[in-house]
Amino acid sequence: MMTLSLAVRNLLRNRRRSLATLLAMAIGSTSILLFGGYSANINYTMHTEYVQSGGHLQIQHRDFYLYGSGNPTAYAIADYTQIIADIKNDAVLKDMVQVITPTLQFGGIAGNYAAGVSRTIVGNGLVAKDINQMRRWNDFNLRTGSPPFALEGAAADAAIVGTGVARVLLLCEALKIANCPTPEAETPSDGDKLPDDIAQLGSLESQSASKTTTRQDAGRIEVLAGTAKGAPNVASLKVIRAEEQGFKELDEIYIMMHLAQAQQLIYGNADPKVSSIILQLSHSEEIPQALERIKPILAKYSKTQPLAVLDFKTLNPFFVQTIQMFDTIFGFIFALIGAIVLFTVGNTMNTAVVERTVEIGTLRAIGLRRAGIRQLFVTEGALLGLTGALLGVFLALGVSGIVNQMGLTWSAPGSVVPLPLTLTVWGEYKMIVGTTLGLICIAILSAWVPAYRAAQLKVVDALRHV
Repeated sequence: MMTLSLAVRNLLRNRRRSLATLLAMAIGSTSILLFGGYSANINYTMHTEYVQSGGHLQIQHRDFYLYGSGNPTAYAIADYTQIIADIKNDAVLKDMVQVITPTLQFGGIAGNYAAGVSRTIVGNGLVAKDINQMRRWNDFNLRTGSPPFALEGAAADAAIVGTGVARVLLLCEALKIANCPTPEAETPSDGDKLPDDIAQLGSLESQSASKTTTRQDAGRIEVLAGTAKGAPNVASLKVIRAEEQGFKELDEIYIMMHLAQAQQLIYGNADPKVSSIILQLSHSEEIPQALERIKPILAKYSKTQPLAVLDFKTLNPFFVQTIQMFDTIFGFIFALIGAIVLFTVGNTMNTAVVERTVEIGTLRAIGLRRAGIRQLFVTEGALLGLTGALLGVFLALGVSGIVNQMGLTWSAPGSVVPLPLTLTVWGEYKMIVGTTLGLICIAILSAWVPAYRAAQLKVVDALRHV
């Protein structure tokens, strides 16, 4: 207690220097915590986006994840309705699973033949009601919400396309898509020009055909796909909406439709199958327990089809890579600010040792041992670290609260909807405690060398120091 009292008095003797050191530590601590809050918000936002769109777990054919993109129908799941029923009837899983829904992925060609254009696509058959329920998952209480899924309540032949698909298939005008450019028509050379009378006749016929197309086929496309038996099949779809998919590569190939429509296109009158069974849980921390309960259920079907269950992190390596990148940046920032704190506190303590050399000699002369001198200066460093780190915590909480009320937005990777910019500092107790303890340890470490040097001073030399 005496050492602590002396340490406090010594720090207050030079208030300006102590205050400058505390401010440097507080600003460093605040910077670390604010970036950590930003990183945590990115984690929660991307976590929520992926769970809302693809669930926590997906049951697939064992080889679908590796090879299914080339030929999805070759790795489809039969008896999927029975698998879903078994999961729903499980005594533990029925309380965990919030949504369980099948989905069918396939490849094909979509064409707007009225406009004379087509392109390859990746289609996905979904149960619209289940997708809308999945989009309401918000376990982290984020200040955001996904738009409702437009296929719910739509006609059986309705479809949603990526804005890139709509642009390539010349559907921008029919779907009233803003900022959707159309390709410029090539200017014919003089040798390619038609005679005036024929050109005029062709223009009239084109205008008539355009009116007919706008009236009857606007927004309608045909999708050609190979059935499970290899025969071609065509479905006529009415595009009701275009949605950006976040990534240009996906945006230009993606089409969503009702599951029944997709199964009719791929399987015709044969028994329908699905590519995946999506499970969305009530809470993400239930994933390990759910995996253990699902594996025995799938084992019953292993004789006819090998099945596997994958979590959303395995299915979305981009999410894992992004979080790892931000963790690395956080570690680099902590190390950088830690080095600044190390030299700041070390410089403060070195100056204190020089100024108090005579005092150190006096304390040693009246019987204080070298360990006592070391303890005194280390305690002063620890007090600087503790006070500066705690001040940084309060500053970070205050700044984050102000920023969260400013209404700032940002776009998350893969998201096309601007999201509220939130610095999640409050509630991140592990980050707060870890940062505080880390800075205190750095302050103690930086005070140790000056403390050791002070303890090694000879009493006679210290007393005659000028």
